[in-house]
Amino acid sequence: MTDMALGQEVVRQKLAAFEELRPEFEQCFRFVQEAHGQKRFVSCSVGDIVYYLHARWICDCKGYLLSVPHSHKIYEGRRGLELLREWQTDGNSANVIAFLQRKLDTLPFADLTRQIEQARLRNQEDGLARRLLHGRTILLNRGFNLFIALDRLFSLLHEELRAEVHAACEQYGHLPEQIEQQLALLDTPLYSYVPHQALARLNMTLMNGFGSDVLAQEGNAPGERSWRVLSAKEPLTPPAEHLFPAYQDLTQTGHNNIMRHRFNSPTP
Repeated sequence: MTDMALGQEVVRQKLAAFEELRPEFEQCFRFVQEAHGQKRFVSCSVGDIVYYLHARWICDCKGYLLSVPHSHKIYEGRRGLELLREWQTDGNSANVIAFLQRKLDTLPFADLTRQIEQARLRNQEDGLARRLLHGRTILLNRGFNLFIALDRLFSLLHEELRAEVHAACEQYGHLPEQIEQQLALLDTPLYSYVPHQALARLNMTLMNGFGSDVLAQEGNAPGERSWRVLSAKEPLTPPAEHLFPAYQDLTQTGHNNIMRHRFNSPTP
């Protein structure tokens, strides 16, 4: 089989594997978004924390299958599996807590509040202050979700925690021997980086669908957000136009003309 044919076969396998994964990915992606502030949880079980790590792994698998650049750096699915393995074999909760803090505890409330106050002082009806307030609520939800998760972890005795972790890992298919297989799978050609237009097209279509879900939420439609997404006004400017300071339009035929071609007729 030629290299081109081999590449096409890998792409075909990737597409088929993702179609099987797709329903679970869509659920997991939404859960990660909710955990990161789109929703404020009223409770969080150990099973929810295990599912959060599981969901990040599933989202990472989607990135590998569709060859999305840097997906592994965003979701850290491999690290999530390693944490679940350690949690069961060594009872290591500290590393799980460190991971949760790193992903959820990015809360620059002071800077964001300062920007809100500055936007209010500008007193312009561009929606910027409203959008910043919305963003601060998302961050606040994220903080609540983190502390609810920690509250559950800290309320259990060591053996109780290990028992709940084991039960949740069994439910989501992450017992230690299963994790070894899942980690090994990430190193197979199926999960290798193979850029291809069919994979990129599917990924863009998929993620555009999630973007439409966000725009459908109250206050997120164009014109309801900020000046950056207000309806366009005529006449439209070129999307890539940029005027450099002190720019001079050089028209002399001798400028940057190594071959000394003549581009215009001599002046009579």
